[in-house]
Amino acid sequence: MPLINFAAREINYKIVYYGCGLCGKTTNLQYIHRKINPDARGKLVSIATEEERTLYFDFLPLTLGTVKGMQTRFHLYTVPGQSYYNASRKLVLQGVDGVIFVADSQITRLDENVESYLNLWDNLLGQGDDLSKLGFVIQMNKRDLSDIFSVEDLNELLNHTMSPVTESSAISGEGVFETLKVVCKQVIAKTG
Repeated sequence: MPLINFAAREINYKIVYYGCGLCGKTTNLQYIHRKINPDARGKLVSIATEEERTLYFDFLPLTLGTVKGMQTRFHLYTVPGQSYYNASRKLVLQGVDGVIFVADSQITRLDENVESYLNLWDNLLGQGDDLSKLGFVIQMNKRDLSDIFSVEDLNELLNHTMSPVTESSAISGEGVFETLKVVCKQVIAKTG
């Protein structure tokens, strides 16, 4: 559920990038942060673990306008990819309004994708989230590599909710903003 700051006339939404280790979650956020107008974004904060980074930053998009007369502010987070950081994953998911599941399209990463996807749903259900009230997009990342699954096969394996799917190459930025735009529209529509 979004947080409303009546004094600042803002609606604050939380978007979480979820996926296995090294699937492109961090790369998505770094790309967005580099390309957003510095006056319209917050600071990129990284909390390093032994094996991976967890990132957080927020920004105030200028193009989405207002909802019920209030500015929209989106706080973007990533979760640690390794499954032994599940307690951290649960904490990051608390209060979430939208999730972008970043799937690594490489054939060799199927097991990690499935494990992470099932873990996401276990954690959301475990904290009592009403999944129909969340924005949810599956981003099929690393589409620029060879030896990858077809979009159709990955969709069949990972998309039991028939959610929107986007294709991306986060390293080049292809599909990064398109994915974010889809989930932002969903969370705004679910509040209005």
